[in-house]
Formats: sequence, structure tokens, C-alpha cells
Amino acid sequence: MSTHPHPVAAPVSTEPTSLASRFQAIRHQSVELCRPLLPEDTVVQPVIDVSPPKWHLAHTTWFWETFLLREYMPGYQVFHPDYAFLFNSYYNSLGSRVNRADRGTLSRPPLNDIYTYRTYVDEHMEQLLALQDTLPPAFAEVLELGLQHEQQHQELLATDIKYILSTSPLAPAYQAAPTSRSVDAAPPAAWLPVPGGVHQVGFEGEGFCFDNELGRHSVYVADFELQNRLVTNAEFLEFIEAGGYQDFRYWLGEGWDLVQSQHWTAPLYWVKLDTGWHRFTHHGLVPVEMAAPVTHVSFYEADAYAQWCGLRLPTEQEWEIAARHFGATAAGGTFLESGLLDPQPIAPDASPEQCHQLLGDAWEWTYSPYHAYPGYHRAAGALGEYNGKFMVNQLVLRGGSCATPESHIRITYRNFFHADKRWQFTGIRLAR
Repeated sequence: MSTHPHPVAAPVSTEPTSLASRFQAIRHQSVELCRPLLPEDTVVQPVIDVSPPKWHLAHTTWFWETFLLREYMPGYQVFHPDYAFLFNSYYNSLGSRVNRADRGTLSRPPLNDIYTYRTYVDEHMEQLLALQDTLPPAFAEVLELGLQHEQQHQELLATDIKYILSTSPLAPAYQAAPTSRSVDAAPPAAWLPVPGGVHQVGFEGEGFCFDNELGRHSVYVADFELQNRLVTNAEFLEFIEAGGYQDFRYWLGEGWDLVQSQHWTAPLYWVKLDTGWHRFTHHGLVPVEMAAPVTHVSFYEADAYAQWCGLRLPTEQEWEIAARHFGATAAGGTFLESGLLDPQPIAPDASPEQCHQLLGDAWEWTYSPYHAYPGYHRAAGALGEYNGKFMVNQLVLRGGSCATPESHIRITYRNFFHADKRWQFTGIRLAR
């Protein structure tokens, strides 16, 4: 473990006073997340899911340059003609690009050039924002998408940095351990009833949402119950110690194959030492906090745990219906702005009649495939590639995590990952 971890990065205000200041705050937050890193840390790509921090810094800048400056600023000169090839992510409409698995080979351009690139684009964006009243309505829509896009990459930065540092034999700390609530044991989980019937799900109203949230529609669900908090590390440890990872009866077939081929015996980042279970965090290797929510589990592990309990995971429709029923808000949740970068346990005196941790702390796996809502259609052009083409072979997660910017989350937000993914702050809430 590093003996000189960097201090906690200063959080950015969640209430900028203007659109320009909001743009500046979000752009600043991305840089702040990378400030504790060494230049060498920013080029590492241990697995295909994890992008180098330098690439994130450049890609988010390329987004502004490509979709706003080149489109709306007459005479704009791109910073470098090769950057469109280097830092395009997956937009086939915009030409060829570096393969996703090869982003870690980009030792050049150097990090300083990427920061210069960010400054260049930011200065031009501020000039463009000063002209926003003269620009067509589509500008404001793409601008908002750009802000949300960068916030998505801030969450990826936080989780990718964690994975990158975890692969070092030195187990270096990204930041000093922040002061957080210490709880010996979580209160027992309580079951909260949710009335069934016909409900409306999907986004409606004012404000931003992604296109995959649109198409508000009616669904029927039977009466069900939801646990009032996330599953804890202590509870998941019981599954481990009961031989859950060695008993095929609890696992879906693909999950069981993964357990055997990947030798899974615990959540990602857990390590069994002579002194007990530890886990790698943003502040190094620490004992597992038993009262905190279990995270970094795949859908297969979440489902196997539910099966071991004789219970199940909620569907995404049930999750959203419950979140509305219980009036879920971001208040009390743990988000990126807290600087904690770890989900927090609920207070020992938390009311058993309230549903806790619905927003923030950990993304919650649902037993729902990521499919289109009724009436969904892809937008024209490159931005139509943003969500629609991923609607196959993935599962929906709800609620956000301790790495999600607070202003980025809402009840209808549909995150999605393949069932085997574990590097995000993914957790478990049980239903019956």
C-alpha cells in the first residue's frame, strides 16, 4: 500500500449558478478525479472494460469538439486531425477508430497534450456558450447530452481508476481514507409491501432523460415485497462461508461456468488474509466493513445469492414502481460528490418502515433484460448510436452508486451491463 496517498479530491458544487458555470464545474470534476494519479497510471488498460484515464479525458473532450464545436461554431479548427481516430469510442457513423481493447497502447500523445486539448476545447466552448441565444434549439439538446455524457465518464473514471490500481502488487491508495460513518452491524432487513396492479413506468415531465427512458407505458405487476435496504457484506459472507460458490444448485448455467473457469470465490476486490477478509478500495486494502452494502458482484452472483436465500431479484418495473411508491430521493444517498467512493451502511436506528439506499451507494441488479420500451426508435445520425444498438444480451441496473454524480441520477435511469460484469459498484436488493 502506498504510504503517501493523495488527499481526497475536492468535490464540485452540485448547484452551479448558470449553464456556463455548470459546464465548467463538470469539466473541472473530470480533471479533479485524475489529479491524484501519476502520469503512468493514466495509460493502463488491464482489461477491455476498463479504459485508461487519459483516454477518458480525451474522449469526453472529443465529444464536445465533434458534436458541438464543429457543428455550431463557424470556422472552428480541430485541435489535432488524428484525435478523431484516437478518441472516438463506438460511433461507426463518424469513421474508423482505435479498437476498444487497444486504448492502453496510446502512450502518445502525452498526458500534457491531452490537458492542452481540454483547455483549447473548453475555451472555444465558453465562446460558443456566450452565443447560445443565437443558436438553434438542437444546440441546447446536444449540450445537455454532452454534460450528461461527461458525468457518465466521471463514474467510469472512478471505477476504472480503482480497477487499474487494484492490479498493482503494491495495492496503491488513490486517496487517503475519508472520514465516514462506522457501523458495527446493519439493522435487520425489513420487508416492505408494494401494491400490484397496472402502473406507469418510464420518464415523463420536464428535464433531461436518455432516449432509452422514453415511451412511458403501462405494466401489470402482482403484489410484491422489497427489502428496505441493500444486502450487506456480512450477509453475503454467510453465502460464501456456506459454500455458495461451490454449489451449482444456486447458479445459472453460464454463471456456474464462470465461477469454475474464473475461480471466483468472493466478490471482486475481496482477498482472504490471515487476519480475515479484506477488500481493495480507493484508499488501499482494508478489512471488509460488514455493515456496508456488498458491491462488485455480477448478476450471476446476485442471482445465486438470492436463490440461496430462497428469494429473487426485482424486475426493473418492480424497482421503479417501488421507488415511486416510497418517494425515493437522492437525500441521504452516497454519490460521487461525497468523495467517499464507497457505499455506506445505513444508520443502526434507520426506520424499518422506510426504503433506504434506493438512489446512490450501489447499482442494483434487476432480473430484466435491457430492451426497448414500446415505441422506441433510434435518433438519426451518430447520436442514434448512443443507446439503441446495445439493447441485446444485457441486464438493467437501477439506482446509481457512490461513483454516480448526484445530479445525474433519477428514478427512471436505466443502466445496463452484461451479466458477468463486476468492476462497477453493483449490489443486491432482494424481492419476493
